[in-house]
Amino acid sequence: MNKIKTGDDVIIIAGKDKGKRGTVLKIIDNERVVVEGANMAKKHVKPNPNAGESGGIIDKEMPLDISNVAVFNSASGKADRIGIKVLEDRRRVRYFKSNNEVVDV
Repeated sequence: MNKIKTGDDVIIIAGKDKGKRGTVLKIIDNERVVVEGANMAKKHVKPNPNAGESGGIIDKEMPLDISNVAVFNSASGKADRIGIKVLEDRRRVRYFKSNNEVVDV
């Protein structure tokens, strides 16, 4: 079970976008994540009339290392570490290490 999943609200804790918040859009090979609105790069795109695409320069989110993001804890308003525990009914859930609140319900 991964500690960070697609759709999680995260804070970037290292790099040029340190302090930004966003949502995880995609996880690549369990070691890189794409966060909405973070680590933007300019991409030069050729026009493709067959697909109806116009050319130009677009902004694109690039992957970050998974160690550079932490899950946002809405109770404390800060980034928090995640742990995994097994409940009585044998379900594995993620929880915040600071206040033992369960992330997955």
